[in-house]
Amino acid sequence: MISHLHRFLSAPLGKSSSPLVFWLTLSLTFAVIYSFLGLQQAFGSEYVVQDDAVQHVFWMQRFIDPQLFPNDWIANYYQSSAPAGYSAFYRLFATLGVNPLFFSKILPFALVLLTTGYCFACVMEILPVPAAGFIATLLLNQNLWMKDDIASATPRAFLYPLFLAFLYYLMRRSLFPCLAAIALQGLFYPQCVLISAGVLILQLVRWEGWRPRLCKDRRDFGFVAAGLGMALVVMLPYALEASEFGPVVTGAQARTMLEFSKAGRSDFFRNHFSKFWLWGDRSGFFPREWYKLPHSYFLILLGVGLLLPVLLKFPSRFPLATQITKGIAILPQILLVSTFWFIASHALLFKLYLPSRYTQHNLRMLMALSAGIAVTVLLDALFSWAKGKREKRGKFSLHRFPFFPPLLALSLTVLLGATFILYPSSLKKFPRAGYEVGKMPELYQFFQQQPKDITIASLTGEASNIPTFTKRSVLTAREYAIPYHTRYYAEIRQRTSDLIRAQYSPDPKQVRSFIEKYGIDFWLIDAKALKPEYFAFLEEDDSHTSIWIKQYEPAYLEAKTRVQQGAVPALAGVTERCSVLQPQGLVVLQAECIVNSIKN
Repeated sequence: MISHLHRFLSAPLGKSSSPLVFWLTLSLTFAVIYSFLGLQQAFGSEYVVQDDAVQHVFWMQRFIDPQLFPNDWIANYYQSSAPAGYSAFYRLFATLGVNPLFFSKILPFALVLLTTGYCFACVMEILPVPAAGFIATLLLNQNLWMKDDIASATPRAFLYPLFLAFLYYLMRRSLFPCLAAIALQGLFYPQCVLISAGVLILQLVRWEGWRPRLCKDRRDFGFVAAGLGMALVVMLPYALEASEFGPVVTGAQARTMLEFSKAGRSDFFRNHFSKFWLWGDRSGFFPREWYKLPHSYFLILLGVGLLLPVLLKFPSRFPLATQITKGIAILPQILLVSTFWFIASHALLFKLYLPSRYTQHNLRMLMALSAGIAVTVLLDALFSWAKGKREKRGKFSLHRFPFFPPLLALSLTVLLGATFILYPSSLKKFPRAGYEVGKMPELYQFFQQQPKDITIASLTGEASNIPTFTKRSVLTAREYAIPYHTRYYAEIRQRTSDLIRAQYSPDPKQVRSFIEKYGIDFWLIDAKALKPEYFAFLEEDDSHTSIWIKQYEPAYLEAKTRVQQGAVPALAGVTERCSVLQPQGLVVLQAECIVNSIKN
């Protein structure tokens, strides 16, 4: 039984394809199961949207109806920021009648299957043992569904299948598929091209002991030159194109902005070393979920994977290590290149976007690949020992207990398998796909019935959901207050500050001027927002919306001081008269009624 199990788990590929088919099918099965759990969340209610799709997908409803979001500053910004391939991909399916929001919910299923297939194929290029491919894909799928990257169906969701495809074709030296993978990376997630280009360059380096040597194989030179040429072609437009929404904020500017502070909308700078350099969601080296998960599950597995170089040094003790191909060199290359771009991104803040984007995605894949291979090599050594190839000698002889080694090997294998497979069930929530459920159906239905060119002003958290669920424009909202492009954010900051001042101003003329300046049609407020005690609530509340409002100084401090000194907002006098809907603690005011009431 032990011999059969040993061959089942660690035998390299032979003439029969049955083990390959079995383990690949099992890998895809778990991918389908996890994806199905994600789909249950995505379609669990009529109004559900993924947190990042609120920003990156809402404007794509223009593909179905071009009259939506006319002259919308926010929609125009996100449309202009979308990578060309990503936008064209959604547009293609929209022309076929598939609603972009619906498509964003089913797309992760396909991306996960592609990611699983290429992950399995990469392992086979490094260690042709199908069980290793299964372990790697299982770990990767678990990690993917503990974070919302692939579930978001945003540009970064395409990184995983495209980068793994690049690695696979690179190891096989398949030129045209490799070039296609690089081109698609540039069209969907450009930062990934920088990682691929770095890995390509390292293909020309050969190590003789501790000394690097330049490769002398002309075929490698030609392959690398073609890959770098493709990378240059797809990245050149990004380098030359100037955004109509202004240049990217510099690191020096960001350090002076509340938005990038610990309590800001896009918190980046932290005084604590580990929270900034190691675990920061935007600034840190490691995936933040590794730190949060019980017992640092994936961090431990990464440590196991890092044992691979040690295992290779002792082939007599770890015989399966002799089956590892030269493709293993690509793993430390990924780590080296990712670290380089991480440091460069910090040095050039924010010209290369966020530093974490160059390591955290790659570490998830690196952990899965290295851990899957290392665990398989260790299991093979365990079974080899159990079969008596290496017996411990001394006073305690295993010959006296012939049942012990097989029983130990079997027990450890079962325990390890159960841990891998059942680990998600130990979490409070799995998958963590980041789907948000809209809780104001009456509000959404009301705005859906209004003209397509209306503009809604609101400081409430629901303002972020309105464009997605109602296809109507908002003046500003927390989810869209991204401070990376200076001209875009200057407009958002001005709008939000003006809204805060107008909402709490006792001067009717200021309210009327605000409505006319921005063409406001409806004003959505919290039913308690105009009461004197509301600012005390904001000061104590640590919700995302409250934090977002408080960062708009001096407008917030001016409004707070004015109300605390007894000034009554002009809106308070027209709330009852101009209310057209009051859903669950919110009040919808008609702007025309406000203007007419103030005039009178």
